[in-house]
Amino acid sequence: MICAAEEDDPFPADDCLFEPTFHQDTVYHLGGQELRIRQEFGANLGVAALVWEAALQLCRYLEEQPVDLRRKRVIELGAGTGVVGILAARLGAIVTLTDLPLALPQLQTNVSNNTPFSGWSTSPPTVLPLSWGEDHTNFSSDWDLVLCADIIYLPETYPLLMETLAHLCKNGAVVYLSSKMRKEHRTPDFLDEYLQSRFIVELVNRDDKENINIYRAFLRKD
Repeated sequence: MICAAEEDDPFPADDCLFEPTFHQDTVYHLGGQELRIRQEFGANLGVAALVWEAALQLCRYLEEQPVDLRRKRVIELGAGTGVVGILAARLGAIVTLTDLPLALPQLQTNVSNNTPFSGWSTSPPTVLPLSWGEDHTNFSSDWDLVLCADIIYLPETYPLLMETLAHLCKNGAVVYLSSKMRKEHRTPDFLDEYLQSRFIVELVNRDDKENINIYRAFLRKD
């Protein structure tokens, strides 16, 4: 069964995200890797079920630059299906995938489904719950990279996300944030009013057709 959701809006008015649960497996070829990603559609997961275009664009960016991921300590926020973090792990990173508790079974399924035949070059991605602004201090600040794909769409979460990012990055982690720039969800405001107030932010990629930006950010030291 195929879900005909609109890509522009994380909360489509009439789609099958909230129908009885079903799943869809899709194969993606990214970074020289074949990834089989399961999307568990249903009322419990909502937007976390989908592989969003911003996530695929971040995967391609990490490949094309290229960003050296070997042995890097990587955490992904709002991982959803886990496609970005799983690719990073397949490319040699030591990865922790985080999301709200309801999304963790889907994440764990996708980690299991993408175990290389020869085994993980470092270790399997770790899957853990993380509620922004609540339990972020349970996590260390010793990361090399923080990955975020299409997680900027609920304005009430922006202060909580900023608090979480500041904690994770205080020892020098680099943030890569890929997002559809949805004005109706004040996505540009997050960049202007929140992220740039505490981070040095650089726009590193822009897709005009899809209205997707990728940013690289470092926590300010002053």
